[in-house]
Amino acid sequence: MFFSSIGFSQTIDLLGKVQSESDVENVHVINKSAQRFTTTNKYGEFKISVSLNDTLVFSSIQHKLLSVLIDQEIIEDKTLVVFLEEQVNELDQVVVGKVLTGDIMSDVGNVEGEPMTSKKAGIPSYQGKPKTQSERRLTEATTGAGIIPLNPILNGISGRTKELKQRILLEEKETLMYSIKARLSEDLFSLEPLHDDFIMEYFYFVSEAEDFLERCKSKTDILILEYLLVKLKAYKKNKYDNKN
Repeated sequence: MFFSSIGFSQTIDLLGKVQSESDVENVHVINKSAQRFTTTNKYGEFKISVSLNDTLVFSSIQHKLLSVLIDQEIIEDKTLVVFLEEQVNELDQVVVGKVLTGDIMSDVGNVEGEPMTSKKAGIPSYQGKPKTQSERRLTEATTGAGIIPLNPILNGISGRTKELKQRILLEEKETLMYSIKARLSEDLFSLEPLHDDFIMEYFYFVSEAEDFLERCKSKTDILILEYLLVKLKAYKKNKYDNKN
């Protein structure tokens, strides 16, 4: 009787380092095969679980995308060092120095020194985040002069205040959704592919979830990516169930 050896998949904790001529902190390291991911520390170091023939994807805004196949040598060494090439956005024309032309509209942008602001001049002014049109309307609807301000009362009775608050909430969700789409689409769909025709529909599906703001507002990209993956699988399941 003859027995043949049976291969098995050995999972290891891979210790790695990303090198580059630019910043190496917060580079996304994605195990596309096992759907695991992490980010590098300020020294470019990372740790991630891998198996033989897994594919690691390295992604960041300032670098070109890099894919690495985990071979037997990497498994035995349990270490990996990669060099990421910097993503260079070339300009058609570069102007060195400040040029004054005599055209006031052009020269204003070329004058050396920081612009004067009301804060530097000592003039009291609002220094916070600029309000949206809906936020300004809500402020107007909920404030008023007099012993008994009528604006808040009338707008509360008519439902205008509630309508403005709902509009602000929708605008906040949409702004956050587009920001997440721009930052994380590449990483997300490398882990869980989706046809281009359905990408926008999927992101609206995510933004309409009750826990969208709670799970995505002021959260790290890793936490957001985890949430997006769960939602993407739910979106695909709903789409499949509706077809049947």
